[in-house]
Amino acid sequence: MSIKTRWPWITLLIMVAALLNPLGLDIIHAAFLSGEALSRYIWQPIALIAIAVLLMMIALEWLVRALALKRRSRGTTTA
Repeated sequence: MSIKTRWPWITLLIMVAALLNPLGLDIIHAAFLSGEALSRYIWQPIALIAIAVLLMMIALEWLVRALALKRRSRGTTTA
């Protein structure tokens, strides 16, 4: 595997695809833009947890890429 950047682009693409599809847009609308308080109270925790999980995945991918680049720069191998 050839890692050239620390930018977590794979997870960012997954996050954009999850948020911008019709189901994701409906959840965002129900959680934050709905006129009904009951809908907002039900969907806000679900949406915030999903966003937090996606952000943790981005942070994890960034950490793995940073460690791989650091190991490659030192010339360390696993074998």
